[in-house]
Amino acid sequence: MSTFRRGQEQSHPQKKNMIMSTLIAVLLINLLIQIWLLYTALNNALEGHPEVAYSTFVASLILFIACVVWLYLLPRK
Repeated sequence: MSTFRRGQEQSHPQKKNMIMSTLIAVLLINLLIQIWLLYTALNNALEGHPEVAYSTFVASLILFIACVVWLYLLPRK
């Protein structure tokens, strides 16, 4: 039985390109969401609502962990 990484290395180059494109698109979407969360947190903190900063921090942390997992799934070659 092959591992996930070995299966990725043995896959067709066209499939690797599709995997790379999809993962990069998901990473960019996550980055845009994190920028939006930062913008929202700063606006609410400046208006005197610091409680929003805590919830946006948790959401951003979850997205960061998701990005790290996605980076692990990228093909190495």
